[in-house]
Amino acid sequence: MGKPHGKEIMKVNIITDSACDMSLKECEALNVIMLPLAVSFGETTYLDGVDLDHDAFFNKLIETDTFPKTSQITPYEYGGIFNEISEKGEEVVCITISGKLSGCYQSACVAAADYPNVHVTDSLNACIGERILVEHAVALRDMGLGAKEICAKLDEIKSKIRVIALLDTLEYLKKGGRISSTVAFAGTLLSIKPVVAISNGEVALLGKARGSKNGNNKLIEMIQADGEIDFDMPYCLAYSGLSRQMLDKYIEDSKALYEGKVDYLPTSSIGCAIGAHIGPGAIAVAYFVK
Repeated sequence: MGKPHGKEIMKVNIITDSACDMSLKECEALNVIMLPLAVSFGETTYLDGVDLDHDAFFNKLIETDTFPKTSQITPYEYGGIFNEISEKGEEVVCITISGKLSGCYQSACVAAADYPNVHVTDSLNACIGERILVEHAVALRDMGLGAKEICAKLDEIKSKIRVIALLDTLEYLKKGGRISSTVAFAGTLLSIKPVVAISNGEVALLGKARGSKNGNNKLIEMIQADGEIDFDMPYCLAYSGLSRQMLDKYIEDSKALYEGKVDYLPTSSIGCAIGAHIGPGAIAVAYFVK
């Protein structure tokens, strides 16, 4: 779409963090700047998506007994990029992982205090939920909107984002201290597949299903019960781990949700920010409700 005529429009730069699970290549194609979270396995620290891709992360997660730790982006790191852009007389829309899951939002706000041209929004999300908000921001930027207006529109619409996921295992929720060993053990014995969502910026348990087929059905039911998917807005499906087999099976099982409404289902892999807690074999769906 063309930009409106009239006064010169200040260039808008969109900045996000690697918790959105976009690859560097995808960010480059959308002209988005991605700042990586740091992820540590014991004494070794990597930059998420830069020197540790999603496959390498899951290989390490599966092979090692050390539970990884992620570190927020610091105000200093945000300040560096904000300053660089400000010196060029350009604007910034900075979209962060949920402030309830990480300190990135707080860091970005501290850094932005010195720059009136920088506007920060808490996505109240992570993973593909954050990703689809970034994609919507890109569409608004390409329509010619300014940074302040983009941020206002994102804040207005982000409550319509839904992220629902089916986990294959409770093991990593146990390792991350989210559930007890007893609950994890019982769940494994019964082949329980938890259904989780990101709700008000936090991970919430929505329900449980026994076995993968029942899990897929539960996921479909929950999406149908929540209102219609807005296919005019960004949407995405994702998988965690080294194989997308579970996701392909889910896409086949849930054809009724998408058939005749879209020509293409965008898919992504899940990275370290959420992947450490859900483990491999999970599938997730992110969309805006009408």
